[in-house]
Amino acid sequence: MAIFEQEDNWQVAEPGEPYSDIEYPLQKETYEIIGICMEVHRILGPGFKEIIYKDALEREFKLRNIPFEREKKFQVLYKGQPLPHAYYSDFVIHERIIFEVKSLINMSDLFYGQVINYLAASGLEVGLLINFGERSLRYKRIVFKNIRDKHK
Repeated sequence: MAIFEQEDNWQVAEPGEPYSDIEYPLQKETYEIIGICMEVHRILGPGFKEIIYKDALEREFKLRNIPFEREKKFQVLYKGQPLPHAYYSDFVIHERIIFEVKSLINMSDLFYGQVINYLAASGLEVGLLINFGERSLRYKRIVFKNIRDKHK
């Protein structure tokens, strides 16, 4: 497993020079999502519950004709057998990006690890973890390489 991320664990969202598509797949799509998040954060500001940001994001995705699924269920397999509980991602965008929304004053690494687990369980490669709870929008873009055998 190799994980690639922006310069720090958390940084203010701003576009930079493009990286290799091999190490950083879906750059165009993730920058578009981050831009939408910046707009939602600029309009609503910090302090709302996650559900409010998710509702605003859903409206923006529809306005821009961005394909997405909200609360998509992923079954987790253990030794080839489905476990009784599944996980639900906040959004799956373009059928390829796990997108998790948070609204916290302080983001812990627990949520970063959670997205890595979601990527492993879903079989997807790219995840976005966005925090609307701070004065400036914060994000982490995660690329999960060498995904274990299908856990869908």
